[in-house]
Amino acid sequence: MIDNDTIESRLAVRLRLEREARGWTLAQLAAQSGVSRAMASKIERGEASPTAALLGRLATAFGLTLAQLFARTEGAAGQVLRAGEQPAWRDPATGFLRRALSPPGTVPLDLTWGELPPGAAIAYPAAAFTLIADQQVVVLEGLLTLVLGAARHVLTPGDCLRFGPPLPTEFRNDVVIPCRYVVATLRAAP
Repeated sequence: MIDNDTIESRLAVRLRLEREARGWTLAQLAAQSGVSRAMASKIERGEASPTAALLGRLATAFGLTLAQLFARTEGAAGQVLRAGEQPAWRDPATGFLRRALSPPGTVPLDLTWGELPPGAAIAYPAAAFTLIADQQVVVLEGLLTLVLGAARHVLTPGDCLRFGPPLPTEFRNDVVIPCRYVVATLRAAP
């Protein structure tokens, strides 16, 4: 499995490449994403570890889903992505662990494995979901609370939730054991 330091250094390069490909300055990226210029600069230089919520804002500013940003970062190819080769990234703020299950490719479907530690929560703005045609989450272990706008859904193992229209979303683990789940994301057509 590719370690967190390797993924973070690749993310730093990928974020800079995405910004430069658009001809944006750091100030323009800050205006598009809501991430401060100083923080974006630190991330690009590898001096700060981005959180999942922050990466969601940056990806959306680039017109990418979070899964697309990670796929571009991970760069592996082929039909099979073995468990030991699946790139994993840990959110420094929450301890959330993300692992890419889908081999990178041109198909707009991505599977992502997530592990949310006890007591952890990650909030995403509605804009993080605007590039997604369909998204579903299935809980494998533990208990996952998903807050979608004003609606609150508590999911147990085997439960599957289909997301609706883009809303502010929070993934929460309100119990004392880790929550493991898989998210299937179908990107919207460009």
